[in-house]
Amino acid sequence: MAAGWPDKRFVDRIGTALPIVQAPMAGAGDHVLAVAAAAGGALGSIPCGMLTPDQAAAEVSAVRAASTAPINLNFFCHTLPPEPDEAAWRALLQPFYTEFGLDGPGAPPPLRRPFDTAMAGLVETLWPEVVSFHFGLPDRALLDRVRATGAAIVGNATTIDEARWLDSRGVDFIIAQGSEAGGHAGHFLGGDCAEAMGTFALLPQVVDAVSVPVIAAGGIADARGIAAAFLLGAAAVQIGTAYLRTPESRIFPKHREMLGSAAAEHSVVTNVFSGGLARGLRNRLVDAIGPIGRDVPPYPYASNMLGALRRAAEAAGDIGFSPAWAGQAARLGHDEPAEVLTKRLGREAMALLGDRQ
Repeated sequence: MAAGWPDKRFVDRIGTALPIVQAPMAGAGDHVLAVAAAAGGALGSIPCGMLTPDQAAAEVSAVRAASTAPINLNFFCHTLPPEPDEAAWRALLQPFYTEFGLDGPGAPPPLRRPFDTAMAGLVETLWPEVVSFHFGLPDRALLDRVRATGAAIVGNATTIDEARWLDSRGVDFIIAQGSEAGGHAGHFLGGDCAEAMGTFALLPQVVDAVSVPVIAAGGIADARGIAAAFLLGAAAVQIGTAYLRTPESRIFPKHREMLGSAAAEHSVVTNVFSGGLARGLRNRLVDAIGPIGRDVPPYPYASNMLGALRRAAEAAGDIGFSPAWAGQAARLGHDEPAEVLTKRLGREAMALLGDRQ
């Protein structure tokens, strides 16, 4: 099938049957989803940003035991700000603690750590075919260690300036992440987030600005989106939200239900779950505080006070205090296994592009 794609640079380098990347969705995907997506021809991804090195190693071991397909390990490269004063944030959440019979926030969850020497050592041990980074890149010494393994290096850009920055540092592929994308936007060079571009404005400008193949991400959930991305110069697409409705995803049942309802048509960019800007479906916390809360601590500290509240609410079947990440194309998804979804998207996209074999 790969022979018929207009741009074969991704499939030729990575060795997948299809130029599709299953997005590494932290908390929603693991080795089960990665293996299933890979069985359909996509590049399966393991989100490592919330894992310890031992946990990441176990995930990769599970993939390798089930599949010989290439694998992508995804890491965060955020800069940790000084620990903030969280008094105002706690005051906002106190009525909810009281409602669920909690004395307070309880012990905070493990803090999301940026890529470091321990994770670089893990990459050197595991030899993944692809390593992707969100929120920029690690420092040059760490990046050189990853490059020395032979892994293809993928960076994520939300602006043309970010794409140029990544290109100048020698990445092998650049993701052009449009504002339609679910989950965290990978901003890392600052700028005005009000200027965020949609995928099909950002993509062709990034293609024109850089020297490496570009992967389109954001708002792509069916064959029409895949075909459009290729017509605008993409060498591959990254798909996340469409995989959330597969049985292999780890999302909460209520989240899955929302994705198949009119609620999926009303995603918002919010900072109330992590402190970083991320797109998800409206829920009780978003509506109570507003999508962008002024007193929300910066990323990743905001989640420190939500762990016990989330667990208490989820135990009652309520995800009003949990992120229900989803992109703007959520309504285009279907309930089907990841392997079936992947093969169908590849087949239908090829039909739209015209079989060139």
